[in-house]
Amino acid sequence: MIEPPSDDDVSAPHGAHTPPVPAATAGRSSNPPRLLAQVRRALRVHRYSYRTEQAYVSWVRRYIVFHRRRHPAELGAESIRTFLSALAVEHHVAASTQNQALAALLFLYREVLHREIEWVEDLVRAKRPRRLPVVLTRAEVGNLLGQLEGVPWIMAMLLYGGGLRLMECHRLRIKDVDFERREIVVREGKGGGDRVTMLPMRVIEPLRRHLRSVHAAHRRDLAAGFGRVLLPDALARKWPHAEREWTWQWVFPSAKLAIDPRSGTRRRHHVHASVLQRAIQLAARAAGLRKPVGPHTLRHCFATHLLEGGYDIRTVQELLGHRDVGTTMIYTHVLNRGARAVESPADRLATLAAIGATPPA
Repeated sequence: MIEPPSDDDVSAPHGAHTPPVPAATAGRSSNPPRLLAQVRRALRVHRYSYRTEQAYVSWVRRYIVFHRRRHPAELGAESIRTFLSALAVEHHVAASTQNQALAALLFLYREVLHREIEWVEDLVRAKRPRRLPVVLTRAEVGNLLGQLEGVPWIMAMLLYGGGLRLMECHRLRIKDVDFERREIVVREGKGGGDRVTMLPMRVIEPLRRHLRSVHAAHRRDLAAGFGRVLLPDALARKWPHAEREWTWQWVFPSAKLAIDPRSGTRRRHHVHASVLQRAIQLAARAAGLRKPVGPHTLRHCFATHLLEGGYDIRTVQELLGHRDVGTTMIYTHVLNRGARAVESPADRLATLAAIGATPPA
C-alpha cells in the first residue's frame, strides 16, 4: 500500500511553474514552498474554510498517489478523467464526493499551478439518485427532544425551531442572537450568504442561563491570559481587541482549550460537531425511533412542518437559506397530502361507500 505523500514529498518538477516566494520569506530560503503547502496557502488567500482546506488537500494527495506520485504539473485533463472515473467505477463514491474531488483538482490547476484545464471529456459520472429526506412527525420530534437535556437540547431546539444546519449552530456568536427581536442571524451559511431566522420562544430562557455560564467561563479565560476567539478574515488585525470581546465569543464553546491548527494559538474553539451528533443518536435510540436520525433531520422537520402548517414556500425558502426555490420544493413531496392536496384513490373508495355510492368494478 502506498502511503499518502507529506508536504515534503511533492516538490516541483524541473521547469514547472511555481508562484513567487513572498518578500517576507524570500530571505530565509531560496527554495519555493512544497506543493501541498502552496495549496493550503492558496486556499487561505481565497478564504476557504478550514474543513474545505482539509478536504481539498486530501484529494490532491490521493490524486498524486493514484498517479504513482507524479507531480500534477506533469499531468493534465486525461489524468483527471482517469482518476475521477476510477472513483466512480472502483470506489463507488457518491456524486457529491466525485464533484468535490473535481473541484479540488480544478482549484489546484487554476489557482496553484496556474494552468487552465480543458473540459474533462468522457468522465464516468457517479450516479446521483433522487433521495427524499427523512422527516419525523411532530410526536416523534417531541419524543426525540424529550430524551435530550442541557446544551444538546438547546442546540437541537435551534436546529428544529430555526432550521439551522449543524455547523451554523456551532458557529453562532453572541452578537448573532437577538433576544428582543427573537431572531438569529446566520453568518456565512452554505454558499457564503447571511440570513435571518427565528429564535424559538421555548429556548430563550434556557439559552439565557447557558450564556450566563459561558460568560463566567470567558471571564476566567481572560484572567488566565486566554479568551481570544477566532475571528473571520482580517478582523483580528483591523480590530485588535475584538477577539477578547464578549460579543464575538461562541454561543457554544468547547469545554477545553485547543491549539488552532492554522495559527498555532491556544484558544477555546466552538464545540465539536460530534457532540450533538452523538447526543441525537443516543436520544433517537432511547425514544425508540426506527428512522435514521441525525442533526440534519431536524432541519428537514423544520421545513416540512412549516409547509404542513400552511406557510408560503417562499418564506420557508428564505428561512432555510436556499438560493433556488426548487431545492425547497423537495419538502412538498414529503407531505402526506402532496403538493396539490391529492387524495388517494383508495381513500376515495371509502368516501363513496360512506355516502352509499357503489365503487366502480
